[in-house]
Amino acid sequence: MLILGPDAVDRALTYSVLIDTLQAAFRDGAVQPVRHHHTVERPDGADATLLLMPAWTDLKAAGTSDNGHIGIKIVTVSPDNNTLGKPAVMGNYLLLDARTGEPQALIDGQKLTVWRTACASALAARYLAREDAAVHLIAGAGALSTHLAKAHRAVRPIKRVLVWNRTAANAEKIACALRDEGIDATVAPDLDQAQAQADIISCATLSTVPLVKGALLKPGTHVDLVGAFSPAMRESDDEAMRRARVYVDTRDGATKEAGDIVQALQSGALSEDAIIGDLFDLTRGTAQGRRSTDEITLFKSVGAALEDLAAGIAVYRAQAAA
Repeated sequence: MLILGPDAVDRALTYSVLIDTLQAAFRDGAVQPVRHHHTVERPDGADATLLLMPAWTDLKAAGTSDNGHIGIKIVTVSPDNNTLGKPAVMGNYLLLDARTGEPQALIDGQKLTVWRTACASALAARYLAREDAAVHLIAGAGALSTHLAKAHRAVRPIKRVLVWNRTAANAEKIACALRDEGIDATVAPDLDQAQAQADIISCATLSTVPLVKGALLKPGTHVDLVGAFSPAMRESDDEAMRRARVYVDTRDGATKEAGDIVQALQSGALSEDAIIGDLFDLTRGTAQGRRSTDEITLFKSVGAALEDLAAGIAVYRAQAAA
């Protein structure tokens, strides 16, 4: 069994190839059981969460003699880890041979997740962002920020990146890292003003209050919402939902877990019928993407086990071929 750390994941993947890989994965499908949530109780009350996210190749549907793969992402969320100087979210990805169950690889879960999440957003932008999108605003300065910038540059001719964070120094760190890679990136001191300039807005935060304001969006903007992975969290307001054509990564996941979608459904700003499609629909051509240069589009992701499986297989195959 291969043990593949974060550097091995970085060496194995490129944005353009992984975006294409995810496109094929959503088009072809896979088996995705509901993910398992378990509370790990602790004496001090700082309970942790154990998440198990399985998926496997749908060999019967594919009609192939290939063994296929089973993948399980194992994640723990320990909210008090920051007091220890450690990330709150830890994870690994276990890849198995689907026929024999033989372990094939144990892959760094954090690194795999940021790659597949950013590339899923870029896959949506391939269908939903204007083809001439040039200004990309990123709200949030976490590990995902630089990946979002580079993934979107793989599908659109981005010329300038604006980075906003509540702590300006953290935004500057991201902008500096992007500049070191030859990307024109600057800090956006005022989020509202930056929204009015952006062709694509990506939010990857832990916000519980709206950051993207529908009234400020210029015609033709594409909104990419990555945070708000629980019903209590939110990155956009009701007006953004009303003005936009709304898409999600998976209907079942987004309507149950994505705060932006759940709260907009509760308020009446959005109806389930108004969700135009998900990534399955877009990649299979059963839902239309952007129709004009002026319309506002919005994509909300909460993550899918299929994405982890596709990315895990890609890492494993690249390493095995090296």
